[in-house]
Amino acid sequence: MKFSKKDLTLEEGLTKEWIITNGLGGYSSSTILGINTRKYHGLLVAPLTPPARRFVILSKIDESIEIDNEKFDLYANLGVNFSSNGYKYLDEFEKDYTPIYTYKVNDITIKKIICMEHGKNTVCVLYKVYNNGKKAKLTLAPIITFRDFHTMNTNHEYNLKQTIKQNKVKIEVDGNSSTPIYMNASHGTYIEHFNDTFRNMYYIQEEKRGFYPEENLSVPGRFEIEIPENETREYTFVCSLEENIEEIDVKKIINKEIVRINELMSKTGILPRKTDITKETKQDLAKRELLRDFTMAVDNFIVYRPHFGLYTIIAGYPWFLDWGRDSLISFEGLLLKTKRYDVAKDVLLTLIKDVKFGLVPNGYSGYDNRPLYNSVDSALLLFEQVYKYLEYTSNYDFIEQQVYNKLMHIVESFLRGIDVDNANIFIDKKDFLLSSGTEDTQITWMDAKYGNHCFTPRNGKAVEINALWYNALKIMEELCLKMKEREKSYKYADLANKCKEAFEKSFYNKNKKCLYDVIGDSKVRPNQLFALSLSHPIIEPNSKVGKEIIETVESKLLNKCGLKTLAKGEKGYIATYEGDAFRRDSSYHQGVTWPWLLGLYYDAIKNSIEYEKDKRKRTELEEKLNEFKENVKKNFVKEMYKDGAIGSISEVYNSKAPQKSGGTIAQAWSVAEIFRIIDL
Repeated sequence: MKFSKKDLTLEEGLTKEWIITNGLGGYSSSTILGINTRKYHGLLVAPLTPPARRFVILSKIDESIEIDNEKFDLYANLGVNFSSNGYKYLDEFEKDYTPIYTYKVNDITIKKIICMEHGKNTVCVLYKVYNNGKKAKLTLAPIITFRDFHTMNTNHEYNLKQTIKQNKVKIEVDGNSSTPIYMNASHGTYIEHFNDTFRNMYYIQEEKRGFYPEENLSVPGRFEIEIPENETREYTFVCSLEENIEEIDVKKIINKEIVRINELMSKTGILPRKTDITKETKQDLAKRELLRDFTMAVDNFIVYRPHFGLYTIIAGYPWFLDWGRDSLISFEGLLLKTKRYDVAKDVLLTLIKDVKFGLVPNGYSGYDNRPLYNSVDSALLLFEQVYKYLEYTSNYDFIEQQVYNKLMHIVESFLRGIDVDNANIFIDKKDFLLSSGTEDTQITWMDAKYGNHCFTPRNGKAVEINALWYNALKIMEELCLKMKEREKSYKYADLANKCKEAFEKSFYNKNKKCLYDVIGDSKVRPNQLFALSLSHPIIEPNSKVGKEIIETVESKLLNKCGLKTLAKGEKGYIATYEGDAFRRDSSYHQGVTWPWLLGLYYDAIKNSIEYEKDKRKRTELEEKLNEFKENVKKNFVKEMYKDGAIGSISEVYNSKAPQKSGGTIAQAWSVAEIFRIIDL
């Protein structure tokens, strides 16, 4: 995707960001103007214990070029009382396999290509300089820090220890001798600076989010590169936490990354095999480009946890870690549709590794890898994704040998009851429905909490939890038969039947023609779609009640960017996601739109088709589904390049026009579910 000069204004450019990742949870990210607007932005943001403890290392590089003793600053920064305007020399920005900035000054064109080395905490920059005029001097001034990416070095004075060997620099920041920063520039002379602090770098997005927006950064020195007249030259810059950076071949790393992405694209089987891509039509090329962008968007979330020796899924960039619930909702779209079955196995093993008390960890502490058991639905979502994994792979041996006993432990724990950390999970013996949580706990996906204030209390019998519980029982019924444990199969079948018998009676809200979100709570929310969308729907999708649910969702929740989390007109409805942390958390599940919820609607319609016996009605449903898929594709092909991270999909959207994106700039389950829905 290319952005020309007319797109590269402050107004437009500050809303468009990019991100590339290194497969460890680290990343490189900024705006298309090269102006950092978040404390999370940086050319090298590195996890010290992958994928956690992410530190901003290299904030940015401020480049300038000198021609005939006249200096032109190519960089752009924001301050409270100033802004530098180097972006006026920016002629084009392109998000290809890598981000590419193109600057033009007089007779000189400079292309700046940024790439991360996969599996390493290393960022590489290739400068292609096309000089059609006089000799010049290119100066690269790296701006560094060494801080947790959630914090900022406000009013900080840096203490640097620099060791310089030719054009390789080793920097210890504030006594961090165990994690030095290494930098290198080809053909460049390094000139050390002393006590050079960039004061009050201003991050406009942090101010909008209610945080203090300024920090001090360090400028340890500069690399000066002489550019001959009338020549085309290439120069490289590397910043890393790896020591042997002088051995890094930047062009080879860029080419290797392009090959890796192309291989992942090919693995999907979505593109037809062609021997000569030069004969592709415009439509073929557009399809290839869209698949490439989705492939890269998907790949960003798949990271390796060395501590486990397994792959996992980052929930969202820039600030989320790997979460159980998000991994499971993203599982099919990220791993199965892309045919990354070996990674899918790893992710399942990661999820079940620390199953305890019958619960799947919803995440791990970012500082000591301690599992966090603050979710009731993660354990139940596991059953659905195991079932999907089997549909795609038929790898029953793997499930039998490594997963089946964990599933048995989970379902039996739920039957006994679970009260760790106030989970309060138990089966009501009167109606065989599942109850969970307390007034002070948030253990469903609508879990926003500020201090001790729960914005969306859903303790009791929640609709999706019971739909997932029924689905888990039905899956265990099938798996037990497959594993020749008939008595257990009959037991789970009986429990499932009792749950189903009570479900519609207890959850159907005849006044609003939909399901209660929690028994006793009549607010119209999207969670009721779980009753229709799972592999074993607890309500038949084309039944009277099933049709009413879909009609209510369509009329009150569905919009072009997803489903609202609460219908307009309900008490507490908030349509926009903005303001400080309290304001944002209060709207998170109170009316704001989430793209991933479109996956529930999609599956509900698919199940309606499967259950429909009337040929004419089935055809009508198929046409409806195809129209929905086309609309989703049409809209999100635009949204992927409008704001947030270019080529990815944000976490949430406002529910009133214009539907501006918010939250993380790249969210795993948003990308996964949209990719799963659309036909390329």
